[in-house]
Amino acid sequence: MNNSALKSFAIVCFTIFGLNMITSCQSKNPLDKIMASDSPKIKAITDNLNKHEVQVIYTQIERDETGNPSFKTFDFQRDDFRYFYPASTAKLPVAVLAIQKVRQMQHDGIEISLDSRFEAFDPKSGEVIIDKDSTAESGYPSIRHMIKKIFLVSDNDAYNYLFDFLGRDYVNNYLSIYGMEPSHLNHKFLYGADNKHTWEFKFYNGQNELVYEQASLTSTIERHRMPLKGMIKGVGYTDNEGTLYNEPFNFSEKNYFSLTSLNKILIGVLFPKTLPLDQRFKINNEDHEFLQYWMSRNTFESEYPNYKTEGYHESYVKFLMFGDDKNPMPDNIRIYNKVGDAYGTLTDVAYIVDSENDIEFMLAATVHVNENQIFNDGVYEYNSLGFPFMAELGRQVYNYELSRK
Repeated sequence: MNNSALKSFAIVCFTIFGLNMITSCQSKNPLDKIMASDSPKIKAITDNLNKHEVQVIYTQIERDETGNPSFKTFDFQRDDFRYFYPASTAKLPVAVLAIQKVRQMQHDGIEISLDSRFEAFDPKSGEVIIDKDSTAESGYPSIRHMIKKIFLVSDNDAYNYLFDFLGRDYVNNYLSIYGMEPSHLNHKFLYGADNKHTWEFKFYNGQNELVYEQASLTSTIERHRMPLKGMIKGVGYTDNEGTLYNEPFNFSEKNYFSLTSLNKILIGVLFPKTLPLDQRFKINNEDHEFLQYWMSRNTFESEYPNYKTEGYHESYVKFLMFGDDKNPMPDNIRIYNKVGDAYGTLTDVAYIVDSENDIEFMLAATVHVNENQIFNDGVYEYNSLGFPFMAELGRQVYNYELSRK
């Protein structure tokens, strides 16, 4: 392997004292050794790093005598201006911002809650998009229930409802306010969707009284204008009817989120006090606990919704450490995370805790596996290359953490 190809980006040591004083330092990067591993699951990717577009962020966590964390972060090929398709990791900020918007509405005197049932309508046709949800205990959709579905199975429809409840401009304005750049969320996960105009919404209280009605919102932000590298990819693509086009695929209208920004959102949910006040989500402690709880559930740890009989497995949305293993996960390990997989790109941003061995660390990674360089044909090497790499990367970092104790 070419050693120069394994050169990592800057290593930054974050130490937080009280009001988030930050210092930086240089240190030997453990990711260099891990990524130079002879493991076939790692080597299959690192033998051609450029093709597989790997980026990794590994954060060690130390705590003082009062439990306050300090972070030491190592990078491998991190490049915030190198485009990769974030897929369902985009659902993480949308879930958090949906809670924030509800809290802001409550502050404005609107009698809405995370449990308020809602209906969504097409503003042009009046068609009911959703008014019932058989997976909810109540039988009706709510913001809270959509967030559960996002973390348990990465449900696309749940994201779509929350994305339109927020509106595209609300999402992107707050991403900018909170310093989550470069990033831009442009679309729902729905073929043929109108991403410029949202659905209409009605919210009801427990007495079935209408408490809030939201007209269709119109976005004035067309798409990101950032000078990102690698937005034109591959040699061809198919449309949703299966027609093949022998030309590169243009991702300029697609969502984008840098790995750095995804990692920062994870920190914002799990360790909000380590961020400056103006970069913290406007949600309360109970909201943080709710998000943390459902981020850390495996797919079977829920009754409403219940996915035990639908062909899923426990680690369905846990790529790091367990992406290549459908067996039950060990009880001592909790993974607080959000994954994404589409167009041959796998991404996971995670906080991993081993309660038995007193280990905690954060790990974020993305890898691209599309040997034929055709997009949207459904032919990707997830099972043979992608999931094994992500799982082995997680295990090797975990084993490194064990060796530090």
